[in-house]
Amino acid sequence: MAKNETVSSGGIGFSGMLAILFIGLKLTNYITWSWWWVLSPLWLPVAVLCSLALLYFILAEFVK
Repeated sequence: MAKNETVSSGGIGFSGMLAILFIGLKLTNYITWSWWWVLSPLWLPVAVLCSLALLYFILAEFVK
């Protein structure tokens, strides 16, 4: 890597910020949601990707 190059990461992202917001609201008792819903911004994108991958593999089997 050259001397003048800088490396930057992608940052926390939308779902991470939303999770931090929900956790803060839960801990300060502004919302009374279940912890499953408070933490849903963290697991929901993973669940969507897994569902899409499963759908892809099922459709790939039918196309064969």
